[in-house]
Amino acid sequence: MHRVLVLLLVAVGAVDGLLQGGLAPGPVIALPGVKGRIDHLAVDVAGGRLFVAALGNDSVEVVDTRAGAWLRRLDGFHEPQGIAFVPSPGLVAVANGGSGDLVLLDATDYHVVARVALGSDADNVRYDASAKQLFVGYGSGAIARVALDGKRMGEVKLAGHPESFQLEPSGSRIFVNVPDARQVAVLDRTSMSMIGTWPVSDAAANYPMALDATHHRLYLGCRRPAVVLIYDTNTGKRVGSLDTVGDTDDLFYDTERQRVYVTGGDGSVDVLHQDDPDHLTRMSRLPSASGARTSLYVQEQGRIYVAVPARGTQQSAVRGYDVRN
Repeated sequence: MHRVLVLLLVAVGAVDGLLQGGLAPGPVIALPGVKGRIDHLAVDVAGGRLFVAALGNDSVEVVDTRAGAWLRRLDGFHEPQGIAFVPSPGLVAVANGGSGDLVLLDATDYHVVARVALGSDADNVRYDASAKQLFVGYGSGAIARVALDGKRMGEVKLAGHPESFQLEPSGSRIFVNVPDARQVAVLDRTSMSMIGTWPVSDAAANYPMALDATHHRLYLGCRRPAVVLIYDTNTGKRVGSLDTVGDTDDLFYDTERQRVYVTGGDGSVDVLHQDDPDHLTRMSRLPSASGARTSLYVQEQGRIYVAVPARGTQQSAVRGYDVRN
């Protein structure tokens, strides 16, 4: 009896530790009929919609975040990868890896407003709300600037295909992960020019990225080995690192709680606490699902959405995790 009581107390403590570790499992929203790899996500906070780039299904899935239910499927895409929501005038921007173009959809009835030819492998998309412009990574190495009417407004060539990139909110810089060149490229988005490059010499396969603009820190998620590297954006120097989940493709910085959330295809989510600008410690590691490496943190909702691909008996879905203080 004593041993059973001890085991129960340990189990309760483990669950409490999980909740205290920053996240608690939330809603699971099935994506009916979605096959293959799922890439990035975007959110319409005011409208309560989540947009999921279902790359392997050639579709964009629309989810109701308030009801926790699948709404509809948007077809006609070719390996959709990057996706962004523009609140005004109300657009959904979808980058197609297969056809190499950026498609701008009306966010009300989803008709095509513009189609922007880029070349090949259109990938991550970011929206600059202050300038009302979109930035898209594509091809063997370039970031393009696109107006909301679909007009191309210049590009910057890179040393390899760009993965995740972040826009400096209080300045004009763009920080770009270029894993093939093992570097971070630093661009000026006003002049659309290269400012410099920072070497990534302590790890490889630097795919996801998050920016802590307040403390001037950049977080790079690497796969070989599985680590988060910390860079000082004032100096371009690496100042710290921490082991993390495997096969990561997304990570986010929580400005309110000073945390980093990392999702990995190995089937787990890391919650890392920022002890100071140069140091992270792991608060918890939660199970997710096999291949669930893409995600989106929505600060306004206090929730992380993790994309789960269909694998064997595992059904495609979006899993929510609620942030706990």
